[in-house]
Amino acid sequence: MGRVDVLVTGGAGFIGGHLVRALVKAGYSVRVLDNLSTGSLDNIGDLISSVEFVKGDVRDFNVVKEAARGVDAVVHLAALVDVAESFEKPDLYFEVNVKGTYNVVRACRGVRVLVYASSYAVYGEPSRVPTPEDHPTSPNSPYALSKVYGEALVEALAEKRGYRPVVLRFFNVYGPGQSRAYAGVVLEFVKRVSRGEPPVIYGDGSQTRDFIHVRDAVKAVLKALVNEGAKGVFNVGSGVSVSINELAKLVLKLAGREDLKPVYAPPRPGDVKRSQADISRARRVLGFEPRVKLEDGIRELLALKPS
Repeated sequence: MGRVDVLVTGGAGFIGGHLVRALVKAGYSVRVLDNLSTGSLDNIGDLISSVEFVKGDVRDFNVVKEAARGVDAVVHLAALVDVAESFEKPDLYFEVNVKGTYNVVRACRGVRVLVYASSYAVYGEPSRVPTPEDHPTSPNSPYALSKVYGEALVEALAEKRGYRPVVLRFFNVYGPGQSRAYAGVVLEFVKRVSRGEPPVIYGDGSQTRDFIHVRDAVKAVLKALVNEGAKGVFNVGSGVSVSINELAKLVLKLAGREDLKPVYAPPRPGDVKRSQADISRARRVLGFEPRVKLEDGIRELLALKPS
């Protein structure tokens, strides 16, 4: 393997596919490591001749070490991300998300920068909204806890390994190409309404979320790679809070299906009540500015008619 600009773990996943596309377009040479358990080659199929694809699992250190050989930067996206599933399979989540991250960190000798995809879930139920990066972490699911451990590994071993650590705490990322493995509430609402079915709301719908379009999320990663002053933790969200009831109403309106009324179901374990990112640090240090409005992002998904 020769010199490669960027290794993307989980590069055949939802965010990964969009990131790989953006990196190739920007002129980077890209290597993708993915075991295709939740990702799909369909996400990068038209780019397969433009990237180096390695099928492998981040739990296998030898595979990760070989994939990171000769790499200038690493973006670590590979992870399991289903909060509810993490309660059912906590051991698997720690194997993939914690051990996998440790393997990536161990393999990062000679790497200039490591960008780690974390989650707003690390805050648990925040006491401050909008929530800044210095808010205490209080994970309330095995998934969230695995991300806290991952962050700690990336930052604690950065000096010894010699890379610049960047932790991006993604809020609710949505957009085209999102699969069931990555499905968030925006996609689920759009899919159901497109089939003529009412959206299902877990809980009373007053809970709020911060929705960030995948293209904006990718821009944050690109800025983290090139900005040598970027180090530490950054929230990546829209900075706007929307209740699930408001989201359902917006999807129904844009789809022209206001005749459909939401169905309410019991709340799910690990769901937080309030979520909104304070993105002032990302704006100041990364020069990050979200551009895609939620209304436009929903219109885009509706036009794609997801099944």
